[in-house]
Amino acid sequence: MSFSGSASAVAAFPAVPPAVSSPTRLRLPDLLHTTDRFADEVLRGCFNRLLPHDGPPTDARWFTRLHADDELDVWLISWVPGHTTELHDHGGSLGALTVLSGALHEYRWDGERLRRRRLDAGDQAAFPLGWVHDVVGAPTLADPATTTLSVHAYSPPLTAMSYYEVTERAALRRTRTALTDGPEGQ
Repeated sequence: MSFSGSASAVAAFPAVPPAVSSPTRLRLPDLLHTTDRFADEVLRGCFNRLLPHDGPPTDARWFTRLHADDELDVWLISWVPGHTTELHDHGGSLGALTVLSGALHEYRWDGERLRRRRLDAGDQAAFPLGWVHDVVGAPTLADPATTTLSVHAYSPPLTAMSYYEVTERAALRRTRTALTDGPEGQ
């Protein structure tokens, strides 16, 4: 993972962010419930037709949309250990995820430094407006090269993401904003 400056110290942070008002009727708990429900459906094989025949790639991220409507997008994403998404936000969307298998490291900007948390299979995380983070596939003890699978939900559907760097003065600097139709940088 590459961050500019010397503000890359990490520390633990709480698993559930505070509730905030949003541009959608859905709340963070609704999105957590949605990712959990879709995770169960993925594990039951309801979306096997969308999976690559040989399984998710072992050398790159892969994703597919599980659900889309005017209010909600749901994605299945695979993660390769050590591959970073870059420090980013979700524009005007709230987000949540459930880890199905493997593990993720999340590095979140808390206003002063990056804080790290590990999310293992079964763990969930929610992202209110203004949440800036990087997500990285994490090695597991059982198999350090294992690919992680997670389900992500966004409301309203994800349409833009901004990317950031940490400056030498321990501040965020937006480097670019991109229109998106999915979790390309996510």
